[in-house]
Amino acid sequence: MSTESVEGTSDRMVEVTPEAASEALALMEREGMDVDVGGLRLFVQQGGCAGLSYGMRFDDEPEEDDTVVERHDLRVFVDPASADYIGGSVLDYESGLQAEGFHVENPNVVSECGCGESFRT
Repeated sequence: MSTESVEGTSDRMVEVTPEAASEALALMEREGMDVDVGGLRLFVQQGGCAGLSYGMRFDDEPEEDDTVVERHDLRVFVDPASADYIGGSVLDYESGLQAEGFHVENPNVVSECGCGESFRT
C-alpha cells in the first residue's frame, strides 16, 4: 500500500477541500466508523452517457494495492485502475439551492455529458 501525506508535492493524486473532508468525516462518524482506519473510497467505473462515472463509498480499511491519501484528517482510498483517471483531481463538497453533495474537479476530463454525471478522458 502506498501512502501520500498532507505535505506531499504538486504531483498529488487527489486533493480534498476542507469542506469535503469535514462532511465525509461527519458522515463516517454518524455511521460509527473508525476515521483513523477507515476512509472514503473514490473510484471510476464504466457507466453514463460519456463512458465513465465516479463512485464513492466508505470502507473500513484500504485494500492492499490502494493508494491512501490523507487530507484534512480524511483518508481517501484509490485503487490502481482508478488512479490513472483521477490523478490531480480535487474532491469538493458543495451545498446550495439547487444541489448538495460531493463533486470531483478532474483536470483529465476532455468531455462530460450534459448532466455532468459522467465523463471521458
